[in-house]
Amino acid sequence: MSAVGFDVYQSPFSWRYGSDAMRAWWGQRNKRLLWRRIWIALAEAQSTVGLVSEAQLADITSQRDNIDIARAHAIEAEIRHDLMAEVKTYAEQCPVGGGILHLGATSMDVEDNADALRIRGALDLVIDSLSGLLGTLCDKVDALADVATMAFTHLQPAEPTTMGYRLAQYAQDLSVDLDDLRAIRASIKGKGFKGAAGTSASYMQLLAGTGVTTLQFESRIMGALELPAMDVATQTYARKQDYRVVSALASVGQSLYKFAADVRILQSPPLGEWGEPFGSRQVGSSAMPFKRNPIDAENIDSVTRLLAALPRVAWDNAAHSYLERTLDDSANRRSVLPEAFLIVDHAIARAVKILNGLRIDERAAEHLLAVYGPFAATERVMMEVARRGGDRQHLHEVIRTHSLQAWAAIREGADNPLLGRLQADPDISAKATADEIAGWLDAVDYVGDAPLRARNLAATIRTQLAPVSQA
Repeated sequence: MSAVGFDVYQSPFSWRYGSDAMRAWWGQRNKRLLWRRIWIALAEAQSTVGLVSEAQLADITSQRDNIDIARAHAIEAEIRHDLMAEVKTYAEQCPVGGGILHLGATSMDVEDNADALRIRGALDLVIDSLSGLLGTLCDKVDALADVATMAFTHLQPAEPTTMGYRLAQYAQDLSVDLDDLRAIRASIKGKGFKGAAGTSASYMQLLAGTGVTTLQFESRIMGALELPAMDVATQTYARKQDYRVVSALASVGQSLYKFAADVRILQSPPLGEWGEPFGSRQVGSSAMPFKRNPIDAENIDSVTRLLAALPRVAWDNAAHSYLERTLDDSANRRSVLPEAFLIVDHAIARAVKILNGLRIDERAAEHLLAVYGPFAATERVMMEVARRGGDRQHLHEVIRTHSLQAWAAIREGADNPLLGRLQADPDISAKATADEIAGWLDAVDYVGDAPLRARNLAATIRTQLAPVSQA
């Protein structure tokens, strides 16, 4: 196998997207280090029942970190089995203990336990970064809790809200994701040591006459690895675990997609309320020098769109693991698992960047309120007049008619005539003064309890984050 470089294809996740920490965690060196850690834990347990000598154990332990990927690849090219290639590489380095490596084990006793450890460690990285994102988001929620702006439903102007309340929606979704990730992290289990078909027959054979049961033996190894084992397994751990992990990551991706998509909409100049950071020397377009494209938000939506497809593959891997196992999950898991984590890792980092540099244009929000707010505040007129004895259904039709006629006048270039029309309407003016009607149509303060709810949510999420920050 040739050395990987930029002369050959590389996945963009191998260098462009994701953090160095996440890439290293899913890298070949770390995987092989985990394999060797598992072989040593197996040998340590075997040494307690006389199957491995102290000299053999010391020999393999001394070579634990001596990873030689080039040699392992050379062997794999001949034997076409990556784990056995690593066994042979390791054994060559251990003249005393090499002969006892992998005794009683099947490949997945090593690989699946290593994958469980990799998944758990990668979840720790994601949980930590997501917690940081939520902390930043809560700060923004508090800072913008009172800043009024127009809300949009069906991508049409609706009623006023506040910027902080809008941000609180994203924070709420991500806080649910954080709880789910923590729960899944706590539930991660390895295959354990159960042999080729999961029956522990090979270990029972080795342990005959030792007085140690297979359950006790497995418990010793998994205790050394600090990883619980599934109660039962086939040749692999249950692939439903992968599906749950990838689905939880995809849920984080969905939450980030929604946030990024909204940033893209709000950065459009006709709205212009928000904008992602844009460097002084950043180029928005090769053809249009004036462009300030939302590339960070678009990037989040691009990579998380790919992430959304990955749970389907994990679902198939679990569903099609016929009888005691098939190998048709092996190739895609080499991509699906690391890339699912790298996508989330990358998307969180981009979201943090956007939030830290988020440009807020309150004048744009004020303009939207000035244009659309009076129409939105007609609900308040309807409610106030109905409270004073008006017919709510009739008032709805009256106000609807005036609103549509006012929109038609605006489209013709006239000033908004809505206030005057409502003040002159007999059904409304009979129960309210002109000044009252004008006050009700000022939508700036028509945000209900949005500021309170936004701040309450931020406080709740900070409580959720507190155990992490204190750990």
